[in-house]
Amino acid sequence: MTIDDLAELLASYPGAESGYPFGPEVQVWKVGGKMFALVAEDTEPLRISLKCDPDLALELRAQYPDHVVASYHLNKRHWNTVTVDEALPSFELEDWIGHSYDLVVAGLPKKARETLG
Repeated sequence: MTIDDLAELLASYPGAESGYPFGPEVQVWKVGGKMFALVAEDTEPLRISLKCDPDLALELRAQYPDHVVASYHLNKRHWNTVTVDEALPSFELEDWIGHSYDLVVAGLPKKARETLG
């Protein structure tokens, strides 16, 4: 998956907005003002940090030790950093992005959730 493919996927989520609050190297994707993905644009291979259920985060780290690690600058219990390369199935990454988005949306106030449809 290329960075353009990744951006297109992230932008497809209702209410998803991107920006660069931490500088030009990290694109932050938010919904309802809350982060659900951070893309390190200056890395090769590409890396994305995603929010994750704590139990699932541990399972993914064990199942994909070469691709999924605890995020360095984020709450390690709730955030994974995923290395995106040809060895990682794209359907897995798409599921993990959806999971991150859903977790963040679930934590938004009811009114904010309703505006997303």
